[in-house]
Amino acid sequence: MAGAEGLTHIDQAGEAHMVDVADKSDTVRIATAEGFVRMQPETLALIRAGNAKKGDVIGTARLAGIMAAKQTSSLIPLCHPLMLSKVTVDISEDEALPGLHVQALVKLTGKTGVEMEALTAVSIACLTIYDMAKAVDKGMEIGQIRLVSKSGGKSGDWRREEE
Repeated sequence: MAGAEGLTHIDQAGEAHMVDVADKSDTVRIATAEGFVRMQPETLALIRAGNAKKGDVIGTARLAGIMAAKQTSSLIPLCHPLMLSKVTVDISEDEALPGLHVQALVKLTGKTGVEMEALTAVSIACLTIYDMAKAVDKGMEIGQIRLVSKSGGKSGDWRREEE
């Protein structure tokens, strides 16, 4: 039952609580999120060439995003610990930014959604990119971290409108 303003993590007394999902049905749930790291063209070239002092920026960020998705319940207080069946983190060059576009897909069969896991994966992948390249470009910008789509569960499917 939703509390104040229909928020599911707020009870009738206005206090935060973990949602009881025991009576929910197991369904396949998938969420996709995205974000970007804007940087100087020279920084993107350095990353592309594999010449960052800390090593493989894209590979490390991909791994960090996957690890983050698996740790979401340790980072966000009211998230349920989940047995994820799939996590992918794709990082692609975007010359128009210039920078890197990050997209994560998270999947499971369970009683609760995986939107927070997808958003966490993108956030940590972006932060890892920043960390690994900050020595040459402290002005990088992390932006537009957002849910792209989700499917499964009682609320059904949702997809962000094209902009």
